[in-house]
Amino acid sequence: MSLNQHLYYIHDPMCSWCWAFRPTLHRLLSKLPSKITTSYLLGGLAPESDKPMEVDLQNKIMETWKLIQSQLPDTEFNYEFWTKNIPRRSTYPACRSVIAARQIDHTKEEDMIYAIQQAYYIKAMNPSDYHILEGLAINIGINGTFFSNVIHSNATTKQLMSEIEQSRSMGIYSFPSLVFKVDNRYKKIPIEYQDENTILETLLKISS
Repeated sequence: MSLNQHLYYIHDPMCSWCWAFRPTLHRLLSKLPSKITTSYLLGGLAPESDKPMEVDLQNKIMETWKLIQSQLPDTEFNYEFWTKNIPRRSTYPACRSVIAARQIDHTKEEDMIYAIQQAYYIKAMNPSDYHILEGLAINIGINGTFFSNVIHSNATTKQLMSEIEQSRSMGIYSFPSLVFKVDNRYKKIPIEYQDENTILETLLKISS
């Protein structure tokens, strides 16, 4: 009897470690056997806020970027973000935009995540701002007015809260995370930032 096997990727589009994990994640997804289905869940790092980020937190995040680059040198960051913008500790707008893109066209979910990451980490744009997110949606082929309506809808709010709650129910409070569901059993899978094959071996062992 075949088992119901599903891999959850829990992330936040403004999570720097998720940006670092992106290449390995995509190699992993390309190698998964067809019996393992997949989906993304938004974990939600920080609720919406109009308050400028405190300098100590800005410095802490910049130090995280430097730590990532010391361990994963191929990961790019544009430090001009911190001088070109007024940073806010607010990732829910970016999370909402991923849900909106998915609801409008499920094939656009990954495009939206990548657009946010490129805007934030490469182009020094602020994805905490809705006008930035709407521009990114247009750039990936989504109608801007339609996107604006969906991102601000109650349904999108409800879906984000549901995904955050689902992530917490699986014991996930940090990102990126992988959780493998086999029938009704959930197993957190260790992240290997440079080695998708080790992750794959773990999944196959559990699924056999």
